[in-house]
Amino acid sequence: MVPSSGRARRADAERNARLLVAAARELFDERGPDVALDEVARRAGVGNATLYRHYPTRGDLLTAVYADEIAALCDRGAALLREPDPGEALFTWLEDFVVHVATRRTPAFAGVDGERRTALFERWHASLTSTAERLLSRAQEAGAVRGDLAVAEVLALANAVAVSETDVGRARRLLDILRHGFSGPG
Repeated sequence: MVPSSGRARRADAERNARLLVAAARELFDERGPDVALDEVARRAGVGNATLYRHYPTRGDLLTAVYADEIAALCDRGAALLREPDPGEALFTWLEDFVVHVATRRTPAFAGVDGERRTALFERWHASLTSTAERLLSRAQEAGAVRGDLAVAEVLALANAVAVSETDVGRARRLLDILRHGFSGPG
């Protein structure tokens, strides 16, 4: 992560930023995004001043956590492009996407000014769409999914599954129903 000044962070500052993001992700998973920021600093093993120097607002910390998760989701998609079964690769990534959306209800860019929020959202959306598009195209070329599907349709359906359920197991089941349809053996 490079600060807004454009200069690279010192190694200890970079390590502290990584520790803070990791601690925030754990605590957000355990207790939600409203956890006290003092607890994030404590879990990361740094002082409050260090937390606020790196992430002046809760929105900044949420944005850092979310940005890491989006990058990981896109990296996962890139890795799945090497899997031998393109259909399975697509649905494995869609499951990861659904779980991510289902468990991250709070907009990570809350508290960020409107212009920056829009730019972040557009970058994240473009990254996820590009990843899904590559996986979908590969699955279509292999005949694993319908050739007339558009990536926007696939992501809209996956997103609908994700926002309809907070229970990850039920969200996965809905995605499986989406994958296999309403007909056939259960």
